[in-house]
Amino acid sequence: MRDLPVRGPGVQELGLRLPPRRMAPIRAGRPLKRWRYVAVFRPDVMLCIGDAHVAGIRQRWWAVALPDGTLVEGSGRIRVGVDGAKPEVAIELRMSEGEGVEVVSPHGRSWVWTRKQAGVPVQGRVRVAGDTFELDGDHGFVDESAGYHARHTAWWWSAGIGRAADGRAVAWNLVDGVHDTLENSERTVWIDGVPREVPPQEFAVDLSRVGDLSFREWSARESNRNLLVMRNRYRQPFGEFSGTLPGGLALAEGYGVMEEHDVLW
Repeated sequence: MRDLPVRGPGVQELGLRLPPRRMAPIRAGRPLKRWRYVAVFRPDVMLCIGDAHVAGIRQRWWAVALPDGTLVEGSGRIRVGVDGAKPEVAIELRMSEGEGVEVVSPHGRSWVWTRKQAGVPVQGRVRVAGDTFELDGDHGFVDESAGYHARHTAWWWSAGIGRAADGRAVAWNLVDGVHDTLENSERTVWIDGVPREVPPQEFAVDLSRVGDLSFREWSARESNRNLLVMRNRYRQPFGEFSGTLPGGLALAEGYGVMEEHDVLW
């Protein structure tokens, strides 16, 4: 589509069927992929919950990470350890979502869409490993994505929430591999809730850095599956960030994820 990419309010003027509307299962010979990923990034606990539909096949997952390296993850209902082998996990989460940053980009013979929200107000609680964490603050992140991705898709991604050295609330969404054109990309830094697009950032191969942000890993979700018609390899560590955000704003503290994802679908 020659008018793409588009970022911002113009996305809704393209005349495309976008979430929450029902999308066609196939377009230009490519099956629909659609997912929703919500996360909480805090210094004492981090978590993510995902729900994906790929060519009509549904997959759900969740994970809770603690600074000491504890990582509890699973799929389906958010409760594990009935045999006592793993700590019980319970998550109650309410998010007050807003408009977010929308982008539509060309991809292969078709197009892909995303909407990112950061600094989302969250309320609830998490119980893991015998401890309960009360959630009440602007620590939420939401990634909604859908489209007709090329057969082989790969990306590097980072999302985080924190505070600048001058005390302002900050968050970021950085990517290389999808929605990553020089302009009208999904790359965004939020300062006190106001989003602005930022230039491309280089990712370290070992996920220890993106741009001028250094990353220290707590623990990582990872998988390497080869189902012949579909291959999925990813690594997504939780951890903490230090350094400078794109644009030169020094970071006092930051928490979130890095990710390398390579999929044949």
